[in-house]
Amino acid sequence: MQCVELNPVGNFDPWEQERIDELLHQEIKESLSNRLVFEDESIKLWDLHLAPGNRLSFRRHNTNYGWVCTTGGLVITRYGNGKIDMIKLNPGDTDFFENRGKDYINDLENIGEHTIVINILEYKQTKRADSMQFCN
Repeated sequence: MQCVELNPVGNFDPWEQERIDELLHQEIKESLSNRLVFEDESIKLWDLHLAPGNRLSFRRHNTNYGWVCTTGGLVITRYGNGKIDMIKLNPGDTDFFENRGKDYINDLENIGEHTIVINILEYKQTKRADSMQFCN
């Protein structure tokens, strides 16, 4: 994964007015994708497919989650603080974010030529999820 900052935190000058209006005036969803594949009391498994030119609108993140990109691709992400990044994803790229209680906001737009597929495992804020141990 390679990331290039296109716009710094706090600078909304190059933003399209439509994106600023969306950020300021529309209800921001808390889901990590448009397709929930599985859910129990401790996790949610999301499947994200973004065709070329498609965009996942701004989302609010208040949980911890990890993801894996199965296809690779090129995306732009705009953050609620004004920052904009361009990210080149490779098949198999992964990351983990600790966002519990951080009220983190971003969108995701596929600016590449192929559909991007990302699987996301979200950890709910439950007593069981907070104390999970997979290996000793």
